Amino acid sequence: MGLSFFKQEPKIDFVGARFICLGLSALLLLVGLASLALKGGPRYGIDFAGGLMIQAKFEKAPDVEAIKKVLDSLGLPGLVVQSFGQEGDNEVLIRSGQTELTTDAVKTQIDQALAGLDNAHEVQRVEMVGPKVGADLRNKAMEAMFYAVLLISMYISGRFEQRWWAAGAMAGGLMATVYVFHQFGIPTGGLTVLLIAVSMVLCLYLKLNYALGAVVALVHDVIITIGIFSLLDKEFDLTTIAALLTIIGYSLNDTIIVFDRIRENLKAMKGEPLATVINKSANQTLSRTILTSGTTLLVVACLYFFGGGVIHDFALALLVGIGVGTYSSIFIAAAILLALKPKADAPTEQPA
Repeated sequence: MGLSFFKQEPKIDFVGARFICLGLSALLLLVGLASLALKGGPRYGIDFAGGLMIQAKFEKAPDVEAIKKVLDSLGLPGLVVQSFGQEGDNEVLIRSGQTELTTDAVKTQIDQALAGLDNAHEVQRVEMVGPKVGADLRNKAMEAMFYAVLLISMYISGRFEQRWWAAGAMAGGLMATVYVFHQFGIPTGGLTVLLIAVSMVLCLYLKLNYALGAVVALVHDVIITIGIFSLLDKEFDLTTIAALLTIIGYSLNDTIIVFDRIRENLKAMKGEPLATVINKSANQTLSRTILTSGTTLLVVACLYFFGGGVIHDFALALLVGIGVGTYSSIFIAAAILLALKPKADAPTEQPA
């Protein structure tokens, strides 16, 4: 007998709480989107926006205002100085926009300026990214997220509904949409949002119910995570994108576990209302969900509190995303499936 969190199968009415959960999700989405709109979009780090970043460690607790005052004389554009890492690390991050100086020249100037402080320091990291490289990285990151969602839609359509032709038709429709939109010169960010919206419309039209439920849950998880980052005024860089792609994979895994049990129970419980089948399936997988998500969150929490400043935002994105992804697998994806009413007549998949 495997490890189980419950001695007996719970009988929680997940379906009955769906409207409360949908309302909560709508509120989180609206607050996050409003924050993004008011701030003009995500706050990109130098990976995506271009610029200069220096990490310096001081012997004693650094005075951020004093450091900013001595660096102001250098005339660096968009200079920002902030504490970095845990208390006692005595580290600061120095950020600036694009400058015509070389990396070595800027490092030397900052080194000389900081030497005037009564606090010994050491420059530990210097990063400079050009604006074109930053824009290219940003576009590639958006494309990676879109194609991840597209391939996931195709996989779920084939796995749960055995309709590869419909999944292929959706991929063909999206490729045609990409070609048409490219002719109008739509930026990659806007194009990605449009394509995800088109994916949902195609899933609905082709009756790819499981794929639509999974895609809605994934988009829900990613937007809430981005919204919370915007509310906390956190930067988006390559590590954040890596965290979002990890969240997509983790949330999908949870959703597939629940969907798989729903599909099996639809055949075993013929005649039972779909809401009863979904509740039964969610309760049967709840022990596994708590154990896997709980242990994963424990590890990520350790990274967040003890992993240091470099991976702090990465761990925060995972903490939010895995928590929201676990919730959406039960309350959002299953609620979408209940609204679409999938049938139990899909051919049985042969075990690999």
